[in-house]
Amino acid sequence: MNISTDIKSVTYLKSKAADLLIQVNETHRPVIITQNGEPRAVLQDPKSFENMRNTIGLLKLISQGEEDIKHTKVKPQKDVFQNIETLLNNKTL
Repeated sequence: MNISTDIKSVTYLKSKAADLLIQVNETHRPVIITQNGEPRAVLQDPKSFENMRNTIGLLKLISQGEEDIKHTKVKPQKDVFQNIETLLNNKTL
């Protein structure tokens, strides 16, 4: 992987947008867009973006679970499933 191919100026983006879209969709690597030499944005293909968001969501859930364990906000698995079963049995069809 050559990082220099993944950093482009906003001027390059304006003139070669179609080429950059092909690049990110084929390589699935994000491209950093710079303005005045400073990073300003990231161009990423939709599937990689969706995967990243899903990963972040899962990490947040794990972190919340660890906090619950640390503060003893837990229930035995058996109790949780019994509560779910009771709720389902009480629903009318």
